[in-house]
Amino acid sequence: MTLDAQLAAAPPRAELLVEGDRRFSSAEVEELVGRLAGGLAASGVGRGDQVAFQLPNWWEAYVLYRAVWRLGAVAVALHHLAADAQLDACLGQVSPRVLLAADGFPLASRAGVLRVRGGDDAWPELVGSADAPASPVRATDDDVAVILFTSGSTGAPKGVVHTHGSCAYKGRGSVAIHDLTPADAVLMPAPLAHSSGLLNGLLAPGTAGMKTVLVLRWSPALGLELLERERITFMVGPPTFFVGMLDDPGFAPERVASLRLVSSGGAGVSPAFVRRATEALGAVVKRTYGSTEAPTVATTVAGDDPERCATTDGHAVGDARFRVVDPVSLADRAPGEPGELLVQGPELCRGYLDPAQTEAAFVDGWFRTGDLATLDADGWLTIVGRIKDVIIRAGENIAAPAVEAVLEAHPSVSQAVCVGEPDERLGERVCAFVVATGPFDLAECRRWCEAEGLTRFMWPERVEVVAELPLLPAGKPDKQALRDRLRSGPPGLRS
Repeated sequence: MTLDAQLAAAPPRAELLVEGDRRFSSAEVEELVGRLAGGLAASGVGRGDQVAFQLPNWWEAYVLYRAVWRLGAVAVALHHLAADAQLDACLGQVSPRVLLAADGFPLASRAGVLRVRGGDDAWPELVGSADAPASPVRATDDDVAVILFTSGSTGAPKGVVHTHGSCAYKGRGSVAIHDLTPADAVLMPAPLAHSSGLLNGLLAPGTAGMKTVLVLRWSPALGLELLERERITFMVGPPTFFVGMLDDPGFAPERVASLRLVSSGGAGVSPAFVRRATEALGAVVKRTYGSTEAPTVATTVAGDDPERCATTDGHAVGDARFRVVDPVSLADRAPGEPGELLVQGPELCRGYLDPAQTEAAFVDGWFRTGDLATLDADGWLTIVGRIKDVIIRAGENIAAPAVEAVLEAHPSVSQAVCVGEPDERLGERVCAFVVATGPFDLAECRRWCEAEGLTRFMWPERVEVVAELPLLPAGKPDKQALRDRLRSGPPGLRS
């Protein structure tokens, strides 16, 4: 079954998609998809052609993905926060036949771009340009469905290529992994141009026939409002989203009573966070591991030990397979010994737009994640850091997430992020940025690390208490921004 056919075959719903005050049934979405596909076809878009767009979490982005896939074309998703330099880096790797952008966004100012929701709104004309909806094109599993661009604080974005087969498989797999049904409803603050937003805001809920509630601009207060009003049962995201709601003055257990499952991935998913969120939300809260190249390849499922949900990133799900190897020799590590995680499975991307990047990242069909991990004899996976996120102090390697997990177990610490600060004598020393709800300084940090049994050379030697952490577009802490802040030394930080 093709990706478009899989989504079109989902059980019908009276409410399939919600964005602001707009609500769409399954039938209305299907009509819009057909009409837009007809308009794109009339504009010359056919199988294999690229359609690039820069749209926020609007209903138009959801429908556009579906319409592109109905034609067997390729969706080129550009992050709505991408500025001109990043857009240039992304567009330099592709050759789109049609470009669309939200009015007022950087891409919209360029020649030949069709604007959406503005004074020169091309959307009504585009969807109304065909007398009849386009007939679905029979794409194959090997046809390219979407190009996503990796986000990060350093380096040029990489174009990640996913096929109809990998997307359709992951949509079905996520429904099974999370036991999703048409009765569920997901709240999606991550942008649809991000792998998590696409998977958990469209592919999985679209396959299950469940309601998706899109969030345009996230705030904890809005999150609580939508959780309560829309009876949200499922939510995915980094800890930032959930910590913000738990710390919001308007939080109350009855406002999140409908929530049954939280799946949290990315840096900072500590055991302390999982336990706190589980108790406060009254839901199953579990860790999840994946990436743009290999989405959600590890998590826990119903019946697994709840303690494993908090202390590990789960086990391989579906047909995914793991190896942990020496990053240099690629020799397999012994169970429990840290090394680079390699992943294999049907959800893997085809590769990158740049063949050289593909060659460097794939070895005999295994994807080199760049993540440091341990894999025990029973197959339980724990991510301990990024190979490039190791702090090297006096020759000792320190995995930042291991220190962050200890700090977040402190009763006064909501969030903690550790980065390396250059030091002439030691090379680097550990600096901790923390969001605290009570007293927490360097002396208390040292006392806590000693009480928790953290190896002494891993103790932070500088503590900066901040009101909030800078975030990347996907909601993860922006560690490069924190490193830059150390160099610039802004006022208001205290050790």
